[in-house]
Amino acid sequence: MKPIMDSSELDNLPDVPNVRDGLTRKERIVLYCLNQLQKERGGRNTPAAMLYGRVVEYANMSENELQLILQRLSNGNQRPEGQA
Repeated sequence: MKPIMDSSELDNLPDVPNVRDGLTRKERIVLYCLNQLQKERGGRNTPAAMLYGRVVEYANMSENELQLILQRLSNGNQRPEGQA
C-alpha cells in the first residue's frame, strides 16, 4: 500500500502547533540555522554557502530549494503563484 504522503511532502506542511505563522518545517530550519550562524558571527551577514552547509545537517534540501525559501522569507513569506 502506497503511503498517503512521502517524506518530502511532509517536510513542506506547516507545523501543526504553529499553523498560524504558516511556516513549513524546512523554512523553520532555515530560520533557526540562520539565527544560530548570525549569533556565531557576531551579527554579521551569513554567506548562503555557509547557511546551506548548516541546513543540510537538519533537512534534505537542494541549493535551489534553499534559495527559493530565502527569497520567499525575504518577500514577506509570499508563496509563488499556484501554491497554497
